[in-house]
Amino acid sequence: MKLLLDENLSDRIIPQILDLYPDSSHVKMHNLIRTDDAVIWSFAEKNGFTIVSKDSDFHQRSLVYGAPPKFIFLRVGNCPTSRINQLLRSNHALISIFHTDPDATILVLS
Repeated sequence: MKLLLDENLSDRIIPQILDLYPDSSHVKMHNLIRTDDAVIWSFAEKNGFTIVSKDSDFHQRSLVYGAPPKFIFLRVGNCPTSRINQLLRSNHALISIFHTDPDATILVLS
């Protein structure tokens, strides 16, 4: 399962989650910083990523277009990188179920 972290999340999270989410990446690593959400959406779809973001625009896009790509909406507000890391790690089982459910589109974590 490959996660693509949006620019509102630190790229420092990636090395901390690769043991659970191999091949995950950050938009920064693909020159997608300050890029339109539609471009990121298309990139994630073409490359088999699940988007992870705190951006409600992706939530709306997911409701309108469905999956793929799937979307993990982090409703945590301003918080330290360690909190995001902990959230992704502690919800690994739930995220795995979400990933394999063909009908699931959005997963909200808080």
